[in-house]
Amino acid sequence: MKRLLLTGFALVALSACQKATTSDGSEGYGPNPKMPAAKSTPLPTINARQAVGWPKDAAPVPAEGLKVARFAEGLEHPRWLYALPNGDILVSESNSPPREGKGLTAMVAKNMMKKAGAGVPSPNRITLLRDADGDGVAELKVPFITGLNSPSGMVLVGNQLFVANTDSVVVFDYAEGATKIDGAGKKIADLPATGSNGHWARNIIASKDGTKLLVGVGSSSNIADEGLAVEKDRAAILEMNPDGSGRRVFASGLRNANGLAWEPVTGQLWAAVNERDMIGQDTPPDYMTVVRDGGFYGWPWSYWGQNVDVRVKPANPAMVAKALKPSYGLGAHTASLGIHFYGGSLLPANWRGGVFVAQHGSWNRDPPSGYRVIYVPFVAGNPSGGPVVVLDGFLNAKKEAQGRPVAIVEDKTGGLLVSDDVGNIIWRVTPR
Repeated sequence: MKRLLLTGFALVALSACQKATTSDGSEGYGPNPKMPAAKSTPLPTINARQAVGWPKDAAPVPAEGLKVARFAEGLEHPRWLYALPNGDILVSESNSPPREGKGLTAMVAKNMMKKAGAGVPSPNRITLLRDADGDGVAELKVPFITGLNSPSGMVLVGNQLFVANTDSVVVFDYAEGATKIDGAGKKIADLPATGSNGHWARNIIASKDGTKLLVGVGSSSNIADEGLAVEKDRAAILEMNPDGSGRRVFASGLRNANGLAWEPVTGQLWAAVNERDMIGQDTPPDYMTVVRDGGFYGWPWSYWGQNVDVRVKPANPAMVAKALKPSYGLGAHTASLGIHFYGGSLLPANWRGGVFVAQHGSWNRDPPSGYRVIYVPFVAGNPSGGPVVVLDGFLNAKKEAQGRPVAIVEDKTGGLLVSDDVGNIIWRVTPR
């Protein structure tokens, strides 16, 4: 693969020449999204929204019939969420590990991430939140596990808590009600953190019977710009036993599968996937999809099935022919991350049975896309309609980022919790 070599000056100058799209982005949703013809550009549109945080007492705008409140605040870059059986909530406070990129391009990229609120050092910890009195606000907020390495996903299997660092899976003994776990834990597996490690966040879930762990590992680069060797076991979902043995590639060609969840009716694995850059502001869409064991989803050679990415050399027609079409488009550059199939009964009936999606928001589309939480209805285990906005207003009137949603879980009452890594808040959504 030929690596793109651009100076920081070229990055800024060429991006400034790109025109805004006239599409509102809605055509990029659904089982058959419309995609303009690919148009290769030497770099993406750079349109990172300035991160400013939330004014006092401000909040996202909920859908009709819902209300939103602050479950916890004063966090440091809260990313993934996990609900323990006793009702405690774990949140990974995390960010990208340090990167060694040099030169003007690296400097521009670093400044862009800083502007978008992603330039802070990684706190490298998991924090425990507890709402013991049930008033919808966590009165306990304590460091639960420290000394991690850019942690993201967490999953409890029996009395073992598994944590996905950017470069490893580690396991800790857990006792119900504990407010702190001491020690480094036990590493059961290394994870690929090769190359520039552009997609650094790892999610982890367990099979329903607890006999397997599945870990999403994103690609290092956009389209294997650093070579395929760097991408070994990346752009994939890996499967392993709880002791780390038996590791294999469960599914591949998934550029950055961050959100992972089991659909409750069919029992199928679903993933939210971030697609590639620099072939258009509306092409291709991010997506969510059923993930089939052994399935290949196109990256880097094609997108949305057999749409060939002609930039990738050498071409690989055999792999393109195997590429599976995703299940449901989620809009171009929305950076859709967390997904959650709602199983509670607290929310009104029109919010039950489907999937909630946290759209972290674009840095490379003009006008910006995402920056919201949406809901997609399901019937018999399949999407059955267009997206409905659940939380909006993460961008203010100046199009500055007050917040960026990342992950979604249910609390013990059926309220919806949403992490916000720019606002440093966990939001709680309940009926009005």
